[in-house]
Amino acid sequence: MRHKMNKKLLPLFAVLFLSACAQTQEKTISAPPKSLNIKQASFSDLPNWNADNFKDFAVAYNKSCAPILKRGSQDSFGKKEIFGKNQSWQIMCRKFEKIDSNNALEIRAFFEQNFIPYVALGGSDPKGLFTGYYESALKGSMKRGGKYQYPLRARPDDLVMVQLGDFREELKGQRIAGRVQNGNLKPYETHAEITAGKLPKSQEKVLVWVDSPVDAFFIQIQGSGMVTMDDGSIMRVGYAGQNGHPYYAIGKELVKRGHLTQRDVSMQSIQAWLEANPEQAQEVMETNKSYVFFRKLDGDGPVGGQGVSLTAQRSLAIDQSLIPYGMPVWVDLENPKPDEPNLQRLMVTQDTGGAIRGPVRGDFFWGYGAEAEYMAGKMKSQGRYWFLIPR
Repeated sequence: MRHKMNKKLLPLFAVLFLSACAQTQEKTISAPPKSLNIKQASFSDLPNWNADNFKDFAVAYNKSCAPILKRGSQDSFGKKEIFGKNQSWQIMCRKFEKIDSNNALEIRAFFEQNFIPYVALGGSDPKGLFTGYYESALKGSMKRGGKYQYPLRARPDDLVMVQLGDFREELKGQRIAGRVQNGNLKPYETHAEITAGKLPKSQEKVLVWVDSPVDAFFIQIQGSGMVTMDDGSIMRVGYAGQNGHPYYAIGKELVKRGHLTQRDVSMQSIQAWLEANPEQAQEVMETNKSYVFFRKLDGDGPVGGQGVSLTAQRSLAIDQSLIPYGMPVWVDLENPKPDEPNLQRLMVTQDTGGAIRGPVRGDFFWGYGAEAEYMAGKMKSQGRYWFLIPR
């Protein structure tokens, strides 16, 4: 997480595999425009605004408010002037704490009275690509042996991750990573080099051993997961760092090599191919030079880029270089199940991802379990969203 992705250069990762892999699909948009434009709207413009029951929304929004309340009140909330100062959002957070979080009418009235919706535009286009991610399920052991041969590695001590926004405002949301050598930051080992054992021995730290190389790969894309241990206990793991190399969608590689067609690419089809072709799978997975390190998590869910645990179907990953964390967003998205109505609900921007780039681009967090995995794997939806900004 993320989707996870910077869930990311990932929580990024929460990034998501599907998120980047979806770029090979027929339904994708071409390279998204870099400019974010927004246009004032009204609540009557939000499709089915009156139908949301706001289940679990208050939980998600209150989580986002916690870090917002710690910010400098006069600092900018986001890059655009229209987003205002942190102070305005802090006032809203304090007001929201006092309302009945189980009363949909009260939540709806709170936003109508205190916020103005703005439709997000990529240039002049309100539509964009929305994908999905989920919390992975794995089986593991603290000791290597038997079927447990595939490591999830802990972050090495010498991995340096740099937030470029700390140096230049225009680079906010961008990161690089590497190792300091002779006073210079040098590129870190690639995915292939790490799996080949080329990390310095002092930096080779295994958090847990899992039973599937494919699962070990996909959790790097999802950014977090729950590992059922061989003694029956549960270990929740999440993103701790990334090697700084760019993410590459192996779905594209499988299409390029003729193993899959663009029409057939999905998380499920990629996973099936990898499992059916173990002698080729590792080399294909290593065409993605990005490598994610993990840490053990405490708490009630995977942690997104904002530093708060994610809430199923209420947390959205966005391009954090354009859009700030903690913003309420009304979404109108095609349902991954084609015969079902659009996904229309209030969400919160809490995560980002390496493949989440552009002003109208999102990754929908589905949660944990088989249904969440299915929906995330199928989701390559056109959609639009509206930011709710304090009056």
